[in-house]
Formats: sequence, C-alpha cells, structure tokens
Amino acid sequence: MNRLQGKTALVTGASKGIGRATIEALAREGAAVVINFQTSDRAATEIAAAIETTGGKAWTVQADVSQPREIVRLFDEAEQLAGSLDIVVTNAGTYWQGALVDVTEAQFDEMFGLNAKGTFFALQQAARRVADGGRIINISTGATALFSPGIGLYCASKAPGEQITRTLSRELGRRRITVNSVSPGLTDTEMLPDDPEFVAIASGMSPFGRLGQPQEIADAVVFLASPEAGWITGQNLQVGGGII
Repeated sequence: MNRLQGKTALVTGASKGIGRATIEALAREGAAVVINFQTSDRAATEIAAAIETTGGKAWTVQADVSQPREIVRLFDEAEQLAGSLDIVVTNAGTYWQGALVDVTEAQFDEMFGLNAKGTFFALQQAARRVADGGRIINISTGATALFSPGIGLYCASKAPGEQITRTLSRELGRRRITVNSVSPGLTDTEMLPDDPEFVAIASGMSPFGRLGQPQEIADAVVFLASPEAGWITGQNLQVGGGII
C-alpha cells in the first residue's frame, strides 16, 4: 500500500469499467487522482467522494477526449487541480462489432476519432506534461493480437495506440519516463455484449474458464505505475487470462 504516495494521476474514461477500477486502485496506493469523464457526471462524482471519504484526494474533469481541444483543456484543468502530473493512463475508448463489409464511414470516423485520434493526442499531451521519472500507460486490447471476425474495425482503431506507445518510450527515455501499453483480454465490463452465449464462449477462451475482472487489469496498471516497474518501457503487457 501507498506505493504511489505523493504522486498525481490522470485517467481518461475513468467513470466506469476498467477506467473506474484503475482510478480506485491508484487512489488506494496513495495517488491523488483526476477522474476524466464525458457524460457520466454522477458516477464520477460518486467515485471522487468515495476516495475522499477514505482520506484520498480526487477531482473530476469533464472532457470529450475524441476532440484535441478538449484534451488540452483536460490536461490544463488537471494541472490546475492536482499540480504536476506523474502518471497518465489513456483508457477512454469505444467499441463496435460487425463485419468489415458492413462498416459505414460514420462508424469508422467514430471509432478512429476516439480510439486512434483521441489516444494519439492524449498521449501527446501526456508526453509534454508528465514529470520526469513519470509513467504513461495506454490501455489497448488483446484483440489486436487475435484475428477474429467482427472486430476488424475495433482492432484497427486500437492498434495505433500501441505503436505510439512504443515510439514515445524511445523519445521519453532520457527523462526517465516509462511508456507502456496494457492489453486486457475479455473483461467483464459494459463493453461486452449482453449475451449469455457470447459470455460462455468468451469464458472458454481462457484456460481459467472465466472472464477477467476490471480490478485485475487495474492491478497491472498499478504495477506499471509503481517504482518497481522503472526498468520496463516500450512493452505491451497482455492481461488476458492466457488467451494470448
């Protein structure tokens, strides 16, 4: 506990799912946290209140991180509230499943607008603002290592973040900033289809015979954010219960 005492962290898309588990885990380790959300004001406020009840520090900032101007504002407000940032986790993303032949231009623009463009500019701001010796962690997906039908658009939109992460690890090494990706496997969040047959098939893909839990992804993020991970950079950590 308290491995991150005195550190400040910003997590995008932090009001639910993996983002929420991550912000709560960082706070438990002593980090002061900035909770980014787009529309879930109530959930973000409840998370912040719960963290402060246990003695932590938390702030909420609304921003649409598919828009570069909003991303700049998010980082500006985060610094005003929390001071210099030590940890940034780019988690915000969206999901669509369907055959490539059915993808519309609007669906393409929506997926790439957040998953690729939004991630790029959030990572750019993180690279400019994270303090020397800090941590940048991008949440990708284990799906980019699979070749499953119906997820081509999603995988294509998430893969750029992995490449940007590798490049930044080289560009920021002299500042002792580590830059890594975490790629969750099939995880029990709102993003998964509400279909018992899908859940059964997805669970069977892991040798553990179950879905992952958001907290298990958050644990991996906390490790990469911790002092113990200072010699790990440019990596894509697969946290998928053995699927990959």
